[in-house]
Amino acid sequence: MPWLSRGQRTLLNCAPISQDNLADRSMRSAVSRAAPSADFVNQQNFDRAFAELVRLIPIPPETTEWFSEKDLVVGSKWTWKKMVRNPAVLAISIAVAVIAGVSVFLLVSHLNDFPGSATARKLLTVAASTRPVMLDPVSTEAGTLSDLFFMKHGLEHYDVPAEFADFRTIGCRVFEDEESRRIAQIWLGEKRMQLFLFPAERNTKTGAVLRFPGWRYVHQEGWVGAVTERSGVCFMAALRGREKDLQPYLSTAAGR
Repeated sequence: MPWLSRGQRTLLNCAPISQDNLADRSMRSAVSRAAPSADFVNQQNFDRAFAELVRLIPIPPETTEWFSEKDLVVGSKWTWKKMVRNPAVLAISIAVAVIAGVSVFLLVSHLNDFPGSATARKLLTVAASTRPVMLDPVSTEAGTLSDLFFMKHGLEHYDVPAEFADFRTIGCRVFEDEESRRIAQIWLGEKRMQLFLFPAERNTKTGAVLRFPGWRYVHQEGWVGAVTERSGVCFMAALRGREKDLQPYLSTAAGR
């Protein structure tokens, strides 16, 4: 049967003697193509005759005893302890536990999110990588820089809150983030603290400022920031440390 493919010839070598209810599609196709062949018909007739001959052979009594039900091995029942020890079940359980743990961690870490918290975390990363030489040297009180930001860069309401207005500055700069938002950065001599002013988040449909009350904390890789929103501009004081290091500088308790 040279017109058949190699795979089909392989299937015909193990084709059943009865073509009723063939479940495999490839086998049905091979049998259907080979059915008109005299070689295949002769082989099938031979297989049926041989099978009938095998059925007529009597089974000796001593052989029958080999297959008595009392000698058959009964599989043990699956208990919950055995299932727990199964490597596949154990691996799935560990994977589910890890996924659940990560989900809970993400939920807890973002439970106290507020409008602008994502930007604030990014700016904490900026603070960690900033060096004084990257800023323009400015030695003045932080509260006076709002005039500089407005006159030189056209930034309105970039005002340093009264809690930090009297601290002396080392330098400042204005830069754009990846979303082309202009960020004002100020470096203080006080505990090498850095201040950031950036546009507040807005409603994508109405353009209204998404406000939040009081002070909110954000954390990123050992840095902590206290953020508040005023007149559509967010202000953040950041330093390397913990919340307790910032709390003395805030006039009111930071919100949660």
